[in-house]
Amino acid sequence: MEHILSSFHSLDSPVFHRPLPLHRRPRWPRMGSSTPHHRNNQNKTKLIVIMGATGTGKSRLSIDLSTHFPHSQIINSDKMQLYNGLDITTNKIPLPERKGVQHYLLGEFDSIDADVEPSQFRSAAGSTIADIASRGNLPLLVGGSNTFIHALLVETFDPQVDVFAESSSVSRALRYDCCFLWVDVAWSVLSEYLCIRVDEMLDSGMLEELAQFYDPTKAGVMVGLRKAIGVPEFDAYFRKYQPWESPENGVVPNKDRDQSRREAYEEALREIKDNTCRLAKRQIGKILRLREGGWDFTRFDATATFQALMKKKQSSAVAAPELEWREIWEREVVEPSVKIVKRFLEE
Repeated sequence: MEHILSSFHSLDSPVFHRPLPLHRRPRWPRMGSSTPHHRNNQNKTKLIVIMGATGTGKSRLSIDLSTHFPHSQIINSDKMQLYNGLDITTNKIPLPERKGVQHYLLGEFDSIDADVEPSQFRSAAGSTIADIASRGNLPLLVGGSNTFIHALLVETFDPQVDVFAESSSVSRALRYDCCFLWVDVAWSVLSEYLCIRVDEMLDSGMLEELAQFYDPTKAGVMVGLRKAIGVPEFDAYFRKYQPWESPENGVVPNKDRDQSRREAYEEALREIKDNTCRLAKRQIGKILRLREGGWDFTRFDATATFQALMKKKQSSAVAAPELEWREIWEREVVEPSVKIVKRFLEE
């Protein structure tokens, strides 16, 4: 851990990243058989865990922390982002935004028509954390799939037990020395932002990506990557209006059909926004469940950041609002997170 702390950068220091080695796609294992500091954590691997609902800035914070702790490496814990494909639809962080930071388990599972079970994730992510730590680097677990996070972190995992059911209890015995960072946003602000984000994803090519992914022989199949929000909603749309039906492909425009097509499109869009908000609510509920079970979270309120960010999106003045939301994010989320992580690593 001294290796990591020796390279800690102050909030004002410039950072230069060394080139990182190419990551070899791991071989996925078959299914195998509060406070987290209630036990002696001296011999446990230290792990930073960044949690939060979809769209709250977890990936952004992980990159910001990696800037201050340049030996950090990131393990994805978002279920849909494990799969290879649909990068826009699943909101994978684009390569340029990763700033040279090594990411693991991000788009590395090729069998898109099979579910990744929590026990599989526990094995794959556990091996990845051990490998990162063995080379003197700092593992950061980042993602919103709390069922997978729980499966990975608890000392004893029973795949037959749903710890998020009311009749179950959450274990406080963890197999890592964890520093939990919870990025939260007021629901009224987050729900509005999530709807804006869906519109931006469509502007970025989500519809075209889903059109290429569409397979009429798999209509109604809900497994693996096909569970990603956007796939079933637009599958229903494509069943009525095949992706290849367009004037460019020789289909004659029809006013009534075009109106029906627009209505079907708007319905798919509404369903995506509604289902995204439902997902965020479920994620928040599971985080609260883990906290009630004794997991020691530090909560960061990023509401002001997202209010400023949406103000920027709605404003014609670019420079000032852009600076405003970044300054708020740095002051209210990044800087206190850096202090907490530094103190955690020194323990």
